[in-house]
Amino acid sequence: MTPFTQSRRAFFETAGIGLGSLAFNSLLGADAAGNTSSQPFLQQPHFPPTVKSVIFLFMSGGPGHMDTFDPKPVLSKMDGEYVPGSIAATVPNIPRAGVGSKLMASPFGFKKYGESGIEVSDLLPHTARHVDDLCVIRSLNHRIPVHGPGENFTLTGSSLGERPSLGGWVTYGLGSEAQDLPGFIVLSSNSSGPAPQRPGWGSGFLPARFQGTQLDNQRGVPYSELPDLYSVSDRRNQLDFIRSMNQQHLRRQDENTELEARIESYELGFRMQLNAPEILDLSGETEATQRMYGIDQKASSLFGSHCLLARRLVEQGVRFIQLRNGGWDAHGSLKGNHINRCRATDMPVAGLLQDLKQRNLLDQTLVIWGGEFGRTPTTEGSRTGDARGRDHSPAGYTMWMAGGGIKGGQVIGATDELGYVPIDRPLSPHDLHATMLHGLGLDQHKLIYLHNNREEIPTVLGGEVIREAFAT
Repeated sequence: MTPFTQSRRAFFETAGIGLGSLAFNSLLGADAAGNTSSQPFLQQPHFPPTVKSVIFLFMSGGPGHMDTFDPKPVLSKMDGEYVPGSIAATVPNIPRAGVGSKLMASPFGFKKYGESGIEVSDLLPHTARHVDDLCVIRSLNHRIPVHGPGENFTLTGSSLGERPSLGGWVTYGLGSEAQDLPGFIVLSSNSSGPAPQRPGWGSGFLPARFQGTQLDNQRGVPYSELPDLYSVSDRRNQLDFIRSMNQQHLRRQDENTELEARIESYELGFRMQLNAPEILDLSGETEATQRMYGIDQKASSLFGSHCLLARRLVEQGVRFIQLRNGGWDAHGSLKGNHINRCRATDMPVAGLLQDLKQRNLLDQTLVIWGGEFGRTPTTEGSRTGDARGRDHSPAGYTMWMAGGGIKGGQVIGATDELGYVPIDRPLSPHDLHATMLHGLGLDQHKLIYLHNNREEIPTVLGGEVIREAFAT
């Protein structure tokens, strides 16, 4: 007889009972300590946190800061003129800065909102109603003017894409309270240009179980559905058989936390197959709630459903949720581009803030909004009228935070009168990362992973915690 040499893993896969290990690796905040109980492994924060979960609203492509949250009246007065030499001299030597091009006034007006009187673009009337909950940071900057590396830098701390994403570090540091779902979930909408960068939800040099799981709100978690002709009872019997064989193998090992975690991954996958469909089903939400998120409107339906799902995931204990909305790369026709992007996202973002707040979840959920960079105050190329657009501008741009102990109704930092570079409180993505970790109760210098005999931390060389962003 021919010897049977097929591996045990290959046998299970060809037998039709593989569970998609790549998807389930990311579910396991448990693996780090070899936890084999039915509960996700949770580590204690370094100090009392103000944040339990993070929702990162990533606007891929680079929203124009002077068109959204950083009004520049002088720019409007100088429309069509060239950048003054006094300002051009302060702009870092970054490709695509456009300091030799003509200035472009924002096609959108600004109004003051809330008790704080913070000015917000007419593009964002729904988000503007929540301005007293927002901490608007107008002085972020870095030196990377290309989408892919810029996105990697914003979401991992390195432009090279070799490091773990923010969500990977968070789940590595704290685990997840979610019982039947991954601890780090990614949903993407309008991903046509620029291309999504996988490192933004990858695990880098951390174990693969800390990568984000891409979720489709129509199809759910990849590979989690029961195969055709398999009943729940069939699956239960199969998993019991797999566990029995793995336990026999484990007893022959002195210590193997990876194998222990793999055994539990099957159980977690089984719980997902039973419970995830109900969690992902939005039909039980009231019509009023769905309208609040803009799900009843064609333009905002998809991103609205993602925002509503993010709230439901927070309720389930998911630690980090990244909602990606692409298409903000307005090299031409910025007016039409930003109108469309804001129609798709403004009401859903406002609905998310309102819903979290009315459910007493905003205090423990940190919401972050922004892209990989901003856009130049100048027009790109020789286009005229509504066909004008802006190039990439990492030298100065805006993001905001809300919830999770953040002091709303304030602006931190400022760019020059045209919006090119910070003139007050310049901050980097590393500072934003350190601040997010601080809210979660994590000291960036104590969250360590040994890689290539080097003690790595999430902020590479360290970032500054933006302490004034917090209420206390």
